[in-house]
Amino acid sequence: MLIISSIVAAFFVLLGVTFSCGKGGFLIAGYNTSSPEEKEEYDEKALCRATGCLMFAFAACTGVVALSDVCDCIAFLWVGIVLYIVVAIGGVIYMNTSKKVKRK
Repeated sequence: MLIISSIVAAFFVLLGVTFSCGKGGFLIAGYNTSSPEEKEEYDEKALCRATGCLMFAFAACTGVVALSDVCDCIAFLWVGIVLYIVVAIGGVIYMNTSKKVKRK
């Protein structure tokens, strides 16, 4: 389990670095399928940076889940799962309401 968690965390970090550089907008679900008119409502670089921060937060959540395996403590697993949910909901709300990301 620890190896899988490490691979997933590394993948999130890799995506975080890619998005933080303002690249990879085509990988963002919903944005890549939007019409050109809908894409004009968003600042793609700001959206990518926000998504990059979200990926780093998911990597940290994965680290908490991995810590449950290292310490053999189920509490860390539940904390990690709750953190995933909170980070995902908070990230989606931020990206859809922030004046930095959404232009209109």
